[in-house]
Amino acid sequence: MSLEIKLPEMGENIESVEISGILVTVGETIAMDQPIVEVETEKASAEVPSDQAGVVSRILVKIGDTVQIGQPLMVLDGEPAGATKADPPKADPAPEPAVPEPEPAPFSAQVVQAVPFSPEPVRPIGDPAPAAPSVRRLSRQLGVDINTVKGSGHRGRISIDDVKAHTKAMIQAGAGATAAMPGSPPLPDFTRFGEVRKERMSKIRHTTAVNMARAWTTIPHVTQHDRADVTDIERVRKRYELTVTAIITKVVATALKKFPDFNASIDVAGREIIYKENVHIGVAVDTDRGLLVPVVRDADRKSMADIAVEIGELAARARDRKITTDDLEGGTFTISNLGGLGTTYFSPIVNWPEVAILGVGRSEVQPRYVNDSFVPRKILPLSLSYDHRQIDGANAARFLRFIAESLEQPLLLALGR
Repeated sequence: MSLEIKLPEMGENIESVEISGILVTVGETIAMDQPIVEVETEKASAEVPSDQAGVVSRILVKIGDTVQIGQPLMVLDGEPAGATKADPPKADPAPEPAVPEPEPAPFSAQVVQAVPFSPEPVRPIGDPAPAAPSVRRLSRQLGVDINTVKGSGHRGRISIDDVKAHTKAMIQAGAGATAAMPGSPPLPDFTRFGEVRKERMSKIRHTTAVNMARAWTTIPHVTQHDRADVTDIERVRKRYELTVTAIITKVVATALKKFPDFNASIDVAGREIIYKENVHIGVAVDTDRGLLVPVVRDADRKSMADIAVEIGELAARARDRKITTDDLEGGTFTISNLGGLGTTYFSPIVNWPEVAILGVGRSEVQPRYVNDSFVPRKILPLSLSYDHRQIDGANAARFLRFIAESLEQPLLLALGR
């Protein structure tokens, strides 16, 4: 009999993937749990295993296709897993299963039907808007007050489409939805000036572009710079074979416990600041597919040696396309170290929904006036970008100075300040 293999659930809030590789051929006999396709999500690559055994009769997708969760990938000739020769006894018809509330899809203004913008009167306190948790989550992500959305369902129940339509109407009316991003004007015809070459943007690169545009247009960025004398800690680093990124990760983890405003997120719609008790630090990794940010979890509880090993493993998995979505989620603060590329100071973009990011440049030997004479010292440039809605300049200066002083005095670092 013919069996369809469908794209399974790939993780929370993942509704579609891009096919990046076909791992089987028509006529091939495949086993249960054998990888059949490679896919690329918005954050990582993964192999999809077969949930059935049989002979591949048809492949329904090709490289570059965007496939929805539950969409058929290929057809097998074989018996379904767990099937027996005898027909099972007939049972009474089971009640039709309830259809789960769909997770919110990424907002796209092109697919939302516009409606005249006429915000509903805000519901009185104690009379909450009827909406599922997934609908409320989308509303918060878009910066929309759910109480102003008119529901089209039974007794005014609000759906995902209602939130999208309301947001689109706000944008068209100039009401300034928080998550709205300005569109780019059409490009000129570059072939008029010479030959061009086009390459399809990977899903990861496209997602990075969208996220960076959203962060830059919705977060009021400020970048402050400082420098740390790392001459002494450089000797410690070489002695114990630690990496600069591992040392800075541990220093930042300590700083985040002392300065909780930097380990938070802002809920504009709910008028709340969400402080996180956990310290999960994302470390930016440059790959051939674009920027990935794997997360070192509970960095405040780990030693520098453990952090160094973990960062090395995460970076290797990211570059080898073996990183998982779990490795990339849950970060509370991000570090971007471009020192290996020769950069000094730069302005990193905050990795929303975080509120700050630390940029690290390349250290270099510079003269410093110490004890009535100039001596060569190794100076490390630091750049802190932050969300000015949450963080003031004075607090940012204190946070950055804490990091610099911790790097300058290994004893204080060892004692945890």
